[in-house]
Amino acid sequence: MQLEYFQLIDRILDLNIDEKTIQVEAQVPQHNTIFEGHFPGYPIMPGVLLIESMAQTSGWLLLALMKFERMPFLAAVKEAKMRGFVSPGELLTINANVLHEGSGYAMTEAKVSVGGKLKCNATITFSHIPFPNPDLRRHMDAMAKRVGFPQQAIAHD
Repeated sequence: MQLEYFQLIDRILDLNIDEKTIQVEAQVPQHNTIFEGHFPGYPIMPGVLLIESMAQTSGWLLLALMKFERMPFLAAVKEAKMRGFVSPGELLTINANVLHEGSGYAMTEAKVSVGGKLKCNATITFSHIPFPNPDLRRHMDAMAKRVGFPQQAIAHD
């Protein structure tokens, strides 16, 4: 996890195209300047970053389902619930599944757990468009390699 670059997903553990599910891991850094102010003497992961980690997880799933031909962008977050604190150094397991797809939008359900305990969950809506430029596509290809995106998931039939 590189908070300063909003790279919140470390590795994809499981991606199931048929079931439209994904599971990823993210290691919360032990030390990061974000914890200096959130909160002094009691560092916890900001809820907005937990939501972003669920959005990024969902985004990888949608990229796979769209065979890397369209880029998902966060459009709405509904029913986000923080159910427990996440501390520096903890290992997050993030799961997402597709609830609905159609008309240039997709909706997912995602949750973050630590050691099997639910820490937060949300319903997230995305708009998706063809990649707007080659630079973003190259960046996403490089990120896919970094997180272990299974290339066979987007092989054309």
